[in-house]
Amino acid sequence: MLMRGGTSKGAYFLAEDLPADPDARDALLLRVMGSPDERQIDGLGGGHPLTSKVAVVSPSTDPRADVDYLFLQVAVAESVVTDRQKCGNILAGVGPFAVERGLVPAGEERTAVRIRMVDSGDLATATFATPGGRVDYTGDTEIAGVPGTAAPVTVEFSPGDGVLLPTGNVRDEIDGIPVTCVDNGMPTVLMAAASLGVGGHETPEALEGNTALTDRLHAIRLEAGRHMGLGDVADTTVPKLTLLAPPRNGGAITTRTFIPVRCHTSIGVLGAAGVAAGLRIEGGVGADLAHLPTGSDRVRVEHPTGHLDIECGIGTDAAGRPVARRTAVVRTARKIFDGTVFPRPAQPLKDPR
Repeated sequence: MLMRGGTSKGAYFLAEDLPADPDARDALLLRVMGSPDERQIDGLGGGHPLTSKVAVVSPSTDPRADVDYLFLQVAVAESVVTDRQKCGNILAGVGPFAVERGLVPAGEERTAVRIRMVDSGDLATATFATPGGRVDYTGDTEIAGVPGTAAPVTVEFSPGDGVLLPTGNVRDEIDGIPVTCVDNGMPTVLMAAASLGVGGHETPEALEGNTALTDRLHAIRLEAGRHMGLGDVADTTVPKLTLLAPPRNGGAITTRTFIPVRCHTSIGVLGAAGVAAGLRIEGGVGADLAHLPTGSDRVRVEHPTGHLDIECGIGTDAAGRPVARRTAVVRTARKIFDGTVFPRPAQPLKDPR
């Protein structure tokens, strides 16, 4: 099933319909998506990381969950499939997909699907409308970065046992740049755009074309990965890097996020969760730039094509360390196509360049 989840688009599969061997599975998915090719002209992919994603869904053996969700990022121009990151946008479609495929029975009005994210073990609950026991994708909820409206999907993340500040510090300095390394579902490095010599309100294309900036961000990401206990991240897409700047459109903060070398045209759900958490930690990078509302957990995160609202409550554990008490977001999802995909034959490819 091809679905839009939030501001991403991906192919959703039942695990039983794919090879059990990971190498065989990944080789098949490359052919399904049309990689490696910058246009992905011979597959389902849309020539961009945001449209070259896969969700693999199966019944869960964890009593706390109804289904397991494995997210796979399929590279566009390389023969790479990675499970080393998560995607909260594609997550928004997992609940409706599980109902469509009969993994979870639909309620008469609304259905809540408990989801275990296989790559991290984290849990989330997606709640959405199922009038008459069928998923209804129509509605009046609008999210930035998606034309039109659709039915809302509320995704609430269960408080995890992980460390919100992986380095143990509210602030670190990497390559002379103050950073806050946070993990509220996605390892993320927060930096003030001004500290890197940019305004933070530029277009994604302008930032991608700034080679001095992207070279420095690459070096920072490699070092941040080691600081955050992720090891060598040269061949992975985490941690994400997010530049912060003062808001311009009534939000709390303006963001520009790299994944890892392409500048996101919006922002990922889990990346935004990291931003919201980081801004609420006293002394975190960007807290002095943010306009946070009083008396509310809601943080409006501005991005290149609009904004994303995250509800994020921060507390402390017994040792006084900051922890996320609640994280929730409203997204939308829509079924685009349900059918059979015909992957290209397995054969050596010429260099697409």
